[in-house]
Amino acid sequence: MHILVVNDDGPPSNQSSPYVHSLVNTLTEAGHVVSVILPREQRSWIGKAHIIGQTVKPTYFQPGTLHEDNGVTSKRPSPAGNDWVLVDGTPASCVQIGLYYFFQERGPVDLVLSGPNYGRNTTACFALSSGTLGGALEAAVCKRKAIALSYAFLSREHDPKIIAGASRLSVKIVEHLVKNWDANTDVYTVNVPLVEDVENKKIFWTEMLQNYWGPGSCFEAVEDTEGDANEEEQRIREGEVQQTNGDAKAPVPHQHRNFKWAPRFTDVYKSVEDAPPGNDGWVVKEGFTSVTPLKANFMHSTGKQQGEITLTPSESDPVSLPKSMQVLSLAAPAADIKHFNALIDYGDTYVQPLILAALSKRLPKDSYTLISPDSAPTNSTSPTLHIQQYEELPFETLLDQSSSTLTNAYIIRKALIRKHYLSATAHAWSTKNPASALARNITPTVNFEVDYAEFLDDALLECFELHEMFARNEGKEESEKEWWILKPGMSDRGQGIRLFDSEETLQAIFDEWEAERPDSDDEDEDDVEANMHDGGDYIMTSQLRHFVAQPYIHPPLLLASNPHKFHIRTYVLAVGALTVYVYRPMLALFAGTPYT
Repeated sequence: MHILVVNDDGPPSNQSSPYVHSLVNTLTEAGHVVSVILPREQRSWIGKAHIIGQTVKPTYFQPGTLHEDNGVTSKRPSPAGNDWVLVDGTPASCVQIGLYYFFQERGPVDLVLSGPNYGRNTTACFALSSGTLGGALEAAVCKRKAIALSYAFLSREHDPKIIAGASRLSVKIVEHLVKNWDANTDVYTVNVPLVEDVENKKIFWTEMLQNYWGPGSCFEAVEDTEGDANEEEQRIREGEVQQTNGDAKAPVPHQHRNFKWAPRFTDVYKSVEDAPPGNDGWVVKEGFTSVTPLKANFMHSTGKQQGEITLTPSESDPVSLPKSMQVLSLAAPAADIKHFNALIDYGDTYVQPLILAALSKRLPKDSYTLISPDSAPTNSTSPTLHIQQYEELPFETLLDQSSSTLTNAYIIRKALIRKHYLSATAHAWSTKNPASALARNITPTVNFEVDYAEFLDDALLECFELHEMFARNEGKEESEKEWWILKPGMSDRGQGIRLFDSEETLQAIFDEWEAERPDSDDEDEDDVEANMHDGGDYIMTSQLRHFVAQPYIHPPLLLASNPHKFHIRTYVLAVGALTVYVYRPMLALFAGTPYT
């Protein structure tokens, strides 16, 4: 991955930029191509600014020894072309210039990583002024993936071991976020606390705490002197600035004074203390890492990320979390989990061991007792986990014990997996909810039952939509006729699907099927099923009863680069009554020949 690194603290310096060198080294060791362009001097608190009218001039930097201030700056790039670029601009300027004027020979930039900032960028007060976030936001509006990274230090004693651990964790988080990038997110802002063993601390999705400065100015009135930017930044970080309350003094006439930025950190820290748990400031205060997804407009993204992020299995410190924070890892439950019975009888020699292995891996062995269907209590109030194939589930018993039983299927499953049941369910829902997305996007569907081809006309008596279509098609040219698609309600793999445009063509379809039927239900059923698996287009007798018909959509949705019909399958998990979780990776199945 080609990563462009920018920051707002400038080149490596134990005084003002102590972390960037370690991060770049760690990214390189992880196999990434790293390009670095930084402000030549301290540019903290500048946000996503560009300096109007300034001609930005680059110099070239060769970093020295890690954690030593012995890098070398030159006016011209070295022949090796491995320099870091320093510009007399802002972090946002670094992004623009780095993306479009330097490092082109290394290929397209996959990610802009802004940081690590010297200090946390949690809560709105810090984030809205942050040059680190400003650099990431500039990348986002250039349509690049961007991450703002900040290290929340607790001491100005820069422990190389702790910094190295934070760098390793940061690289893992960066790789995880890029691999699992949420399409609704423009920027991730990551805050890593500089604490011992940070790599084994928990990582949480958070929202940014909306906070405000307290009364009084964040500027301090000073004598008419000019201070060094790096020294001023160090003084701010050390908290040496004597903050004054602007409301404490009576108004006086204008006096000639200068003013220095002296942010009121106590306002921010107090807002974190006063806020409920779960925000970015609280997570970092507790010694954990926060990851906050943002849009490039300072609004939280619409993704559903919550809880803990698990990069690799590790032993984490125990922490009391608010109920609103969902832990994403499937960690083992507490030792005091309530004991329950587990009836696992899936009837499949492949699936059964997998279920038992998953149960054993996720739960303490003494937290449940395996029972058989014969020994299952019929009127027990003891908690029971009941897993069987759908056809074997005793729904009457399960419904009688609904408050104490958890099972792996809903009683309504067939309402969704049989085409004729699904159409009836969709019709009922659409009728009750005419403004729903389902009502607006499902085509009219006709259901009918027929056992023998000779009774087709009777089966169609109440299929008014079909009779209307038949009437509209009379006398039309073939190219002008509308077509409907016929699907057996219980077939799969596309078996038995036909197109028709008149009652005669529909009758011919059923006559053809009836001619192919075996003389008895059991005589050649196995042969018919074998033909299906060999690529034949037969359907079994047991499937020839329920049918659905719908208008054929022409032309269908096609991809310009792949003009084949396709459909998309996805897994969902339904819980309770009723929450549905959608598995984002989906399967697209394309036809073998182009659509014409």
